[in-house]
Amino acid sequence: MSPKPMLTLSEVMEKLRQKGITDEVRMTEDKRFVITGTEKSLKAEDLKIIRTYRFEGASDPDDNVALYLVEDVYGNKAMIIDSYGANSNYEGHEFDDFIKSLPTEEKEEYDF
Repeated sequence: MSPKPMLTLSEVMEKLRQKGITDEVRMTEDKRFVITGTEKSLKAEDLKIIRTYRFEGASDPDDNVALYLVEDVYGNKAMIIDSYGANSNYEGHEFDDFIKSLPTEEKEEYDF
């Protein structure tokens, strides 16, 4: 059995979109985590990571991105995207602390 081909960030996002997952969570300047386009704040205790995807830049090792697929207590799913390495999306430790505080329960159905 041959390994699955590596997908790009945009290919994974398209597969998630096909499953109806289009919301993205971002950290605001005042360190709140909200669904883009809304003012709905999310708390770490209401979320869990159900899949983590990592992408490494072919030409630049600092061009690394992680996509976290999260699910809230109501079953709603959203993406959290973070560039890591030298070019992190967020300054300070709040974003990393938030991600590290989330429990992980990997779901095979999102293994593309």
